[in-house]
Amino acid sequence: MTMQHWPAAVCVLAILGLLTGCDQLPGKPTAQHRWMAPSQVVDFSQLYAHNCAACHGADGRLGAALPLHDPLYLALVSPDTLRQVIAQGVPNTAMPAFGQQAGGSLTEKQITVLVEGMRSQWGRPNAAKDVALPPYSLQDASANGSGPGEPQRGAVAYQTYCAQCHGTDGRGGPKAGSVVDPNFLALVSDQSLRTTVIIGRPDLGKPDWRANLPGQPMTPQDISDVVAWLAGPRRSTLASHGPSSDVKTANDHEVNQAQEAPKP
Repeated sequence: MTMQHWPAAVCVLAILGLLTGCDQLPGKPTAQHRWMAPSQVVDFSQLYAHNCAACHGADGRLGAALPLHDPLYLALVSPDTLRQVIAQGVPNTAMPAFGQQAGGSLTEKQITVLVEGMRSQWGRPNAAKDVALPPYSLQDASANGSGPGEPQRGAVAYQTYCAQCHGTDGRGGPKAGSVVDPNFLALVSDQSLRTTVIIGRPDLGKPDWRANLPGQPMTPQDISDVVAWLAGPRRSTLASHGPSSDVKTANDHEVNQAQEAPKP
C-alpha cells in the first residue's frame, strides 16, 4: 500500500470501528433497557406489576382483591380456570378482561406466562396434600352431589361460622368488616364470595373453611348456603336498583330466622 492510500485506509478502519462498537457508545441503553412493545413483554414480574398488582397487591398479597400469592388458592383453582378469568374477566365485577380477543392488551402467550409464573413462583405442590378441598364452583359442588345454595340454611351457617368475626347481621364485628355492604357486593361475583369462604384471606388473617370453628370445618353444602345468603340480597338490590337498605332489610329477616333456629 502506498503512502497516498494510508489516509483513506485509516478512515475506513475508523468507520468500521464505530459501526462495530455502537453498543458501547456512551448513553446508549443496553438491550434489556431498550423500549419494547407491550405485546412483546414476556417477563412474569413485569406483566404482573403492570396488569395485576394494582388490585391483587405488589407481591400478590394485601391488595383489594383476592391474594394470588396463596398456595391454597393455586391448589384450588385449575390452570384453565385461571387462564379463562385473566383472558375473559368476570362480567359485572371489578375484574376486567385482559385477553386481546376480549378487548384487553395481553396476548395468549403473555397470559400463559402469568398463569405459569403464579403457579411456579407462588404455588406449592404439597399445599393441598392430604387435604380434601371443597369443590371450587357451585357447578362442581352439584356434580359431587351437593345441593344448590339455600339462603335460609345459609343464614344459620353464617351464624355458626362467620358471625363471631363479621357480626350477627354481617355488617361488621370485632374482628372483621361488613360482608353485606352493597358497594362491596356489587364488585364481587358469587364465585369470588365462594372462593373467599373456602380459602379465606391469609394475608389479612381470615381463616379458611377449616378453621372458622375449631374441629368443625364447613361442608360443601355450608359453603354454598352461606354464599346464597350473602348474594341473595345483592341480586335483588341490583335488579331493582333500590337503595342499600334493601340489603339490610333482607338480611335482617334471614338473620332473625337464623337466630331463632336451633344451633347445629
